[in-house]
Amino acid sequence: MSNSGTKNKPSEVWVFIEQREGKPADVSFELLSKGRKLADNMNGLLKAIVIGDNVSGIAKESFRFGANEAYLIQHPELKHYRTLPYARILNELIEKENPRIVLFGATIIGRDLAPRVASHTKSGLTADCTDLKIADITYLNKDYRELLLQIRPAFGGNIVATIITPDVYVQMATVREGVMEMHQYENPFEVKITEIPYVPNEIDNLVTFIEQHREESKINLKAAPIIVAGGYGLGTKENFNLIFELAHTLGAEVAGSRAAVDAGFIPQERQVGQTGVTVRPKLYIAVGISGAIQHRAGMQEANKIIAINNDPDAPIFEIAHYGIVGDATEIIPTFIETYKSKLK
Repeated sequence: MSNSGTKNKPSEVWVFIEQREGKPADVSFELLSKGRKLADNMNGLLKAIVIGDNVSGIAKESFRFGANEAYLIQHPELKHYRTLPYARILNELIEKENPRIVLFGATIIGRDLAPRVASHTKSGLTADCTDLKIADITYLNKDYRELLLQIRPAFGGNIVATIITPDVYVQMATVREGVMEMHQYENPFEVKITEIPYVPNEIDNLVTFIEQHREESKINLKAAPIIVAGGYGLGTKENFNLIFELAHTLGAEVAGSRAAVDAGFIPQERQVGQTGVTVRPKLYIAVGISGAIQHRAGMQEANKIIAINNDPDAPIFEIAHYGIVGDATEIIPTFIETYKSKLK
């Protein structure tokens, strides 16, 4: 893989548009919105990479989220995601076009595809980023232009690390759904779709698609306007029931920190944070949650945050709009009683 871009060619940001059965993943459009900003910072171009069958509509839709161009590869053999053909197609495209940045959703598909493509193209890859920026940097007495600052929690969530891959031209990152804000443009760029024919390869069918069984989660934390989240600080599963009572009173969804999940207080599908779901509710009430970086990464964009904790120095108070220091087992029943009395 070349370590330098094509002369006189604008730097390009690519976003892999993930789709299942013709339905695009939200994270892909979130990444297009972020990719637009990254491309603008480099005076470059944003391109959507759409692979599937009968997915030209998705390619057209990508322009509403800031794309300058879409590469479209469609064929019945590509209807369902399979590692080998999808990775081969991306490898060939990247080797030919040499983009500066390639972004993937940190989904089951993205986590399977991105490292394979990065390894084949000898590109840098950082997983589960919480922010992305462009900067010119001097590192080890050498100047680098258009480096992708890949920001994510590290060392168990105790620090926020900024990762760079200065010695490779193509820089890659995966980002979890909900981390970046989705933005539609009122005046999108003119639709420019470059359709690339699918040429089968003998390795494509080493693994064949037989059938799939999917069970959709009935819990949708991302769509909840109010979330009440509990942490390990509640002490016991019995105390955690107060979270369910408060959520029921407010008409809210229930969530928890990783520590609460590990303690068995709440199922993993309700976990908020770097290794759970990223949410942006109108109101987020954090009870007994210390506020580790990994948890904050999943909820710090909430419009309003109320924190209840018996430790006045808990990091959660650094991002909370309102803080209550005290015993949650006393505060929550009072909160519920007061709220109900106001409704009478």
